[in-house]
Amino acid sequence: MDTITHTLFGLTLYGAVDKSGMSKHEKQALLFTTVAGSQIPDIDVISAWWDSAGRYQMWHRGLTHSIWLVPVWAALLAGLARLLWRTKGWSLFFIALLAVFIHDTSDLFNAWGTGYFEPFSPMRITFGTVPIVDLVFWAVMLLGFVTVRWGGRLKRIPSHRLYRLVWMVMALHVLIQSVQGYTLYRQAAPLYDEVALSADFVPGVFTVIGKKGDKVDLSRGTVWTGLRQQMQLVSREDTNLDRLFEQNPKAKTLYEWSPFVVIVDDEKRIGLYDPRFYRNGQSFLFEFIEK
Repeated sequence: MDTITHTLFGLTLYGAVDKSGMSKHEKQALLFTTVAGSQIPDIDVISAWWDSAGRYQMWHRGLTHSIWLVPVWAALLAGLARLLWRTKGWSLFFIALLAVFIHDTSDLFNAWGTGYFEPFSPMRITFGTVPIVDLVFWAVMLLGFVTVRWGGRLKRIPSHRLYRLVWMVMALHVLIQSVQGYTLYRQAAPLYDEVALSADFVPGVFTVIGKKGDKVDLSRGTVWTGLRQQMQLVSREDTNLDRLFEQNPKAKTLYEWSPFVVIVDDEKRIGLYDPRFYRNGQSFLFEFIEK
C-alpha cells in the first residue's frame, strides 16, 4: 500500500484501542506505536541512497517486510515508547506487533508484493487483488472518522468500537476482492504458461496478464462480465540479455523481481518490462539500453 494508506491504518488502529483509563502519556505512546509500526517496514527506502548495483527493486519491500522481522520491529518500537514515555507492560509490544503485521500483510495483496519470507526465501509474494492505492480503504476510514466526530446518535457507541467496525469492513473488502480475483485467475490459468493479476482502482475490476510462449495477453473484466482481451504484446524471447544486464543492472533486478517480463529488441533498444504495469502504450517498470 502507499504511505498515506499505511498512515491511515496506524491512526485507525489507534482509534480502535479502548483508551478509557489511559493517561496522557500512555495515549501518546500508543499513538507513536501504532503510526510508527504502520510505517517502519518502509524504512528500506533509504537503501536507494547507496544503491550502486541496481538492486533497489529487490531491497524495497524485501527483508524489512519479512514476517520474521515483525516481532523485532515490535520490540524496537515498544522499547522506544517505554523509554520516551515511561510506560509499562506488554500492551505496546502487542499493538506494535499488530501494526507491523498489518503493514507487511496488506502489501501482499497488491501487484508489488513483498519478500514475506526473506531471508529464507527470495520469492516475491503478490496476490494482485487490491490496488496499491485503494480508495475504498480511504472512504471507509473517512466514514468512520466522520461518524465518530459527527455521528449523531451513533456517537453514543464508544469510538473504539466504531473503529473496530471499520477494520471489519476493510477486511471484508479484501476478502471479496481476493475471492473475485482468484476466480478470474483460476479461469485464465489453464490457457497460459504463466498468469499474473493486477487489481484496478475500480472495485471488482481486474487485469489478468497471461503469457504463453512469446505472446502476452492483457485481459480486463470482472467475474460478472468475464474477461475481454485488451491487447496482445509480443516478447522477443530469443534475445540474448547478457549485454543488457551488464550495462543496466536494474534490468537484471527487474527480471528477477517480476513474475514474468516482456522482452523488447528493436532497432533502437534492448530492454524488458513488467506487463502488470502496462498503461497507455508503456510500462511503468521498463529497463533498457540503447543500441
